[in-house]
Amino acid sequence: MENLDNKNVKLMEANIEEIKKIARCNFSIWNQALKTGDQKKVAELYAEGATFLPTVSGEFKKGRSGAEEYFKHFLEKKPTGEIVDDEVQTLGPDIYLHSGMYNFELGTDDKKDIVKARFSYVVRLKEDGSFEILHHHSSIKPE
Repeated sequence: MENLDNKNVKLMEANIEEIKKIARCNFSIWNQALKTGDQKKVAELYAEGATFLPTVSGEFKKGRSGAEEYFKHFLEKKPTGEIVDDEVQTLGPDIYLHSGMYNFELGTDDKKDIVKARFSYVVRLKEDGSFEILHHHSSIKPE
């Protein structure tokens, strides 16, 4: 997915399709970080004071270090995420909520499992054009 120039984006002035494009691009960056297998790269996308309710853990993770701790083990499963359905809502001039459904492929090429899950991210766009995840909630979709 293309990298978007998020500098000087004012979410309140953008239309919802532009915001959705930004959110999906940022999800793609997060997903690419997962594919590196490096928990530090993934955790760097989370704010220092982030809160995180992970998909396959009952723990409430706090801060970048909590995200790093979770991803150390989750990345062993070789996850790849794909958004199935999503919506975006603006919460402020530089903050949005991205929520919906996604599927994760877990495992190696010869044995992959699909985990269907729900997600929500609260994301702040930073002045330098990057972003940080303030809150992330992911849970397995009930049958």
